[in-house]
Amino acid sequence: MSTDNPKRIVVTGATGTIGRQLVNALVARGDSVIALTRNPDAARAKLPAGVELHQWADPTHQAPPTVALTAADAVINLLGEPISQRWTSDAKQRIRDSRVNATRNLVQAILGVPADNRPGTFVSQSATGYYGPREAPAVDESAEPGSDWLAQVVVAWEGEALAASAQLRVAVTRTGVVLAPDGGALEKMLPFFKAGIGGPVAGGDQWLPWIHLDDVVGGLIACLDNDQASGPVNLVGPSSATNAEFSTALGKAIKRPAILPVPGFALKALYGQMAFIVTTGQPVTPAALTQLGYQFRYPELAAALAAALN
Repeated sequence: MSTDNPKRIVVTGATGTIGRQLVNALVARGDSVIALTRNPDAARAKLPAGVELHQWADPTHQAPPTVALTAADAVINLLGEPISQRWTSDAKQRIRDSRVNATRNLVQAILGVPADNRPGTFVSQSATGYYGPREAPAVDESAEPGSDWLAQVVVAWEGEALAASAQLRVAVTRTGVVLAPDGGALEKMLPFFKAGIGGPVAGGDQWLPWIHLDDVVGGLIACLDNDQASGPVNLVGPSSATNAEFSTALGKAIKRPAILPVPGFALKALYGQMAFIVTTGQPVTPAALTQLGYQFRYPELAAALAAALN
């Protein structure tokens, strides 16, 4: 789908699961894409022809090259060390620094571009972990942050992005559990479910704010294009599910039983502190995205899972 007003868009994290899909969508509609990447040679093999590549070798300790940002219309920031790993002290530091420090360095570089050549829009990835563990009712973007470690990382991460809001339009996209054909949560869940040993985790009552990858990309582009998109925007599907409901739907999608409960203590033994993100959750609504008029491609969980698994 082409756009009548092609833009020059800088993307960080362009070779990740979300980044690759986003870059493909931007190129398909006629935008010029500039990717900031640690390894341009590796990125060249993963991204479409014509994407302009600039090396940003160490995002946590240095600013990106100003030349990549000059005369761009917008920047979309998707950088971040994977959350789904054992949370050792070193890993927690990497998770925080890859978000907080890298976003700070990126914002400083953007603001260092002369105003007449500076990007006017900054869309920066965030996470529903901002809200911390919650029970019903569902929360929208006006809710207060949680007090746990991950929530505080997200608060600091968003703070670095929003520091640019006096000079340009900033949207921070609080993304839920992404349902993608490869990578992300499904890739880790599927082996267990296909073996018939998947099921509700830690009782299954915790909420899982899911969203299909196509709607993540659609939501990012909506925030890019719509001047009304500012501040926090929840990128989640319109209907949250509990972990038990999600497990049942996934089992049906792959035609496997999903009834074996997984105790919380087993996950903690396997993953350590990181098990927190599986044994807790939050019901989240896409209030801001809906207000922008965004139409979800996959508003229902069953259809979203079917598409992600096809």
